[in-house]
Amino acid sequence: MGINKIIRTFRVAVALAGLTFIHSQSQAMDLRASTATLTGPTSVPYGWVDFCGREPQECSQPVLAAADLDLTPAMWRLLNSVNRHVNGAIVPISNLDHWGTLLDHWDYPKDGKGDCKIYALWKRKLLMDAGLPRQALLMTIVRDLDGEGHTILTVKTNRGEFILDNLRDDIRPWDTTGYHFLKRQSQENPNIWVGIAAANARVSSLN
Repeated sequence: MGINKIIRTFRVAVALAGLTFIHSQSQAMDLRASTATLTGPTSVPYGWVDFCGREPQECSQPVLAAADLDLTPAMWRLLNSVNRHVNGAIVPISNLDHWGTLLDHWDYPKDGKGDCKIYALWKRKLLMDAGLPRQALLMTIVRDLDGEGHTILTVKTNRGEFILDNLRDDIRPWDTTGYHFLKRQSQENPNIWVGIAAANARVSSLN
């Protein structure tokens, strides 16, 4: 499936999702999450550098002031629509089976297949195409419940930080995933990555 067809399919899915509530307004307005503590600049993942070499327009971006999403019920529905749509639209396949290499290969799902990096990148792109600021959509590297490397998308909001994950259709606060968070993109510059402290060393919790 070509990338333009994938985008058209997504737009139809979002339009249909808008006819129903994924979560009620009261549930969306009660959402709260904490904010991660960042430990400063760290190494940039090889996969992001390689992706930038192939898709320079995605990485040649100006430095912008940090921006968080206003987590309204409509925004919550959009996030859920994108997460569920992408999780169901991409055929899971390992990096080695897909690309024939153990080196991380980050890309958009141009053939409709991919591993966790492809899911996260595509969610980020679709949300940016929908008008969301890229400063609030951060590629994030973690260790999953089995201690394996895993890539997810962190969404920064005025109600805390939430995770879009190809392993789950529900969106969760970052510190309820059980993952060990390692690094993510800087809000200001997507080509700078920052370390993340353990979940119990969070900056603040919205009460």
